[in-house]
Amino acid sequence: MGGRLADLGDGMRLSEGWNLVLTEAGTCLSPSDVPLASGFIPAPVPGTVAEALERAGRFDRTRPQPLHDRDAWYICRLVDADAGEAVLRLEGLATLCEVFLNGQKILVSESMFEAHDVDVTLLGGDELALCFRALEPKLLEPGPRARWRPQMITPHGLRMVRTTLLGHMPGWCPEVQAVGPWRPISLLRPNAPVIRDLSLRPDLLESGEGRLYASLLIEGDIGELVLRCGETEQAFEKDGPGRYTAILKIPDVAPWWPHTHGVPQLHDVTLVVDGAEHALGQTGFRRLSVDRGADGQDFAVIVNGERIFCRGAVWTTADIVRLPGDRGDYEGWLRLAAEAGMNMIRIGGTMAYETPEFFRLCDELGLLVWQDFMFANFDYPKNDKAFNAHVETEVSQFLGRTRLSPCLAILCGGSEIHQQAAMMGLPEQFWKSPVVEEIIPPLVQSLRPDVPYVVNSPSGGAMPFSSNVGVTHYYGVGAYMRPLADARLADVRFAAESLAFAHVPQARTLGQHLPVPAVHSPLWKERVPRDRGASWDFEDVRDHYLHEIYGFEPNRLRREDPDLYLNLSRAVTGEVAEETYAEWRRQGSGCNGALVWTLQDLLPGAGWGVIDSTGEPKPVWYGLRRAFRPVQILLMDEGTNGLDVHIINESGATLDLTVEVSCLRDGRQIVVGGGRDLVLDARGKQKIACTDLFGAFFDTTYAFRFGPPSHDVTVARLTVPSTGTVIAQAFYFPLGRTKAFHDAEITASAVQDGEDWFLDLSTDRLAQSVQIDLEAYRAEDDWFHLAPGSRRLRLYRREGVPADVIPSGQIRAIGSQRIVEV
Repeated sequence: MGGRLADLGDGMRLSEGWNLVLTEAGTCLSPSDVPLASGFIPAPVPGTVAEALERAGRFDRTRPQPLHDRDAWYICRLVDADAGEAVLRLEGLATLCEVFLNGQKILVSESMFEAHDVDVTLLGGDELALCFRALEPKLLEPGPRARWRPQMITPHGLRMVRTTLLGHMPGWCPEVQAVGPWRPISLLRPNAPVIRDLSLRPDLLESGEGRLYASLLIEGDIGELVLRCGETEQAFEKDGPGRYTAILKIPDVAPWWPHTHGVPQLHDVTLVVDGAEHALGQTGFRRLSVDRGADGQDFAVIVNGERIFCRGAVWTTADIVRLPGDRGDYEGWLRLAAEAGMNMIRIGGTMAYETPEFFRLCDELGLLVWQDFMFANFDYPKNDKAFNAHVETEVSQFLGRTRLSPCLAILCGGSEIHQQAAMMGLPEQFWKSPVVEEIIPPLVQSLRPDVPYVVNSPSGGAMPFSSNVGVTHYYGVGAYMRPLADARLADVRFAAESLAFAHVPQARTLGQHLPVPAVHSPLWKERVPRDRGASWDFEDVRDHYLHEIYGFEPNRLRREDPDLYLNLSRAVTGEVAEETYAEWRRQGSGCNGALVWTLQDLLPGAGWGVIDSTGEPKPVWYGLRRAFRPVQILLMDEGTNGLDVHIINESGATLDLTVEVSCLRDGRQIVVGGGRDLVLDARGKQKIACTDLFGAFFDTTYAFRFGPPSHDVTVARLTVPSTGTVIAQAFYFPLGRTKAFHDAEITASAVQDGEDWFLDLSTDRLAQSVQIDLEAYRAEDDWFHLAPGSRRLRLYRREGVPADVIPSGQIRAIGSQRIVEV
């Protein structure tokens, strides 16, 4: 734990009784200078100034006021703390903070990302005060000359300060500035003996043996010291004065897998000191590496010897105002990520480090984590000893906090440092930063040698943003408005971020949280992300693909039929995502993974998030859920070579499956069809030409154009032959989606089976982008294409809804004016 006390003693969270007051910068040097009539307000700890002000009705996150121009004082009387020796643990102070105990300064903290343990002597009835000094004067101080200045981040002085860039990226996120004790404050009274420098590292050998390496330093006398993992125990051996080590071995241990490929198996870890048990958490055993290919140009994550196609999203924060870190704050977001079939979450260098609770949840849910260190875009100083010391401390402490987490898959120096320099036209020797090239790598190698290190994201090619080498940030389909075929032309190897769009939320979210005219309202436009200085925003990007996929002129459609415009806008980004991921996951693709920018919005509106800021999945989330299925079927247009069916099995079991393909005229009449039973190996893929299933030539892609088109949609279905259960479906539109709009007759009924509710749907012909709007329930799938026939969907009761509420609502489909009542 980097020299800090191990948590084996009695601890008391200092979360109650805090009061906050804001004073003019620099006017109060100590707590006694703060006027008693200053207007103190109650303040949560852990928490932020913005959170305390918001609770008091003095802060609006949609119109945030600057918080870096004043000093913020947090003062608390420790009425429940007994006199005596103790350790004051401060886990995170944002950002320039002076700590006072009984009026005496005991600590100066200059980094939001460092924790501190301070030995204190309590007298009883002590006063603890924190002064968060105004950051603005610090930002105005001259620093070493920079070789470039990023446009997206303001002000430039942030390069010298260790704080989050959240709140400092105009057009990207609300300008809510992080100030305050954002992580817990505790008093610890360690039991004897005192344990320090506890180090734990799990490993999985190729033989299948799990190993847990442990070392610690003990101050005091002990009799017996044992490490326990699951049911296996190992006694420590003395390895010097006060130093003990142990290697615990578990033959044929059940390994940890990302949930798309297996079971994320975890094991309890306990330290037993003279019979007293101290739970240290859980760990998993996995073997992880990166395959860069024979030529060094590739990038693939290998877990337990298996190549993993990584898909997921970039994390922002659970709440831009509170910056919370408890399990309850994370759980809803991460469970939705896992439910969508994501197996990787990236914490980017423009965000903030999350707490161990985040990683414990990812461990449990089988979500790999790509972790950037908090360095992005800036030309960071080279030879600043104080700055480099902060880097070493924050990196070491983060790695110590996450030492047991098997989910930690990639450690990355930071985001777009190389890219920023390259796009400024600087030669390669100027891209490199000692922070990510020299300081961080040896710390990673020492503390987490089981986790591969990437120097920067993106990096690897002749240009750091080259998509066909190493790690890229891919926005060819997306911000650069390239045709969908660019996903193949770009030859993406691994996209640490991709596919940014202004995703429109569900109608229920807009009605409750943003009831303004879509697109036309200035408030709507304020919530649409844009690159600073660009003449376009990400709504323009979405409109481009609305025109490309559906053929409507967006500006005209928005004026003449705003409801259809909004529904097509909701549908189109999911359609683009499904097509793009199909390209990346097909047999023969060189892509090994791609993460969507971003997982969640920070305010209600058409933001980057695939989940809106209230926690409601957007339509695109459902598209991604279909695109990310571990057992999947795809239809790929190969031009005059016809239409190919691709079947994917990422599970660890061999599967007996049935593939069926039907070409439909008017969305219902089968013109030609065929199928076969097949056996698909574990971790296997197969490709079948549709003509092989039909037994004869048929122009499935309408490439030859011999006469009028005979069909408007092709449907592929993957089922379990023994039960007929549909695992996955895929759709192909040879004439485009608009030509396959049909006025389908949909019937729907809610059915209860035990305590669970289901929705039974049937249709006489193809219904596109079927929308299920139920007030009290959320369906497992939404905005999906419904092929002729029937389908059953599980319904999930919304939070706070009583169990006896019967599902009711409406169902619609794009291309039809019908409204189906449930």
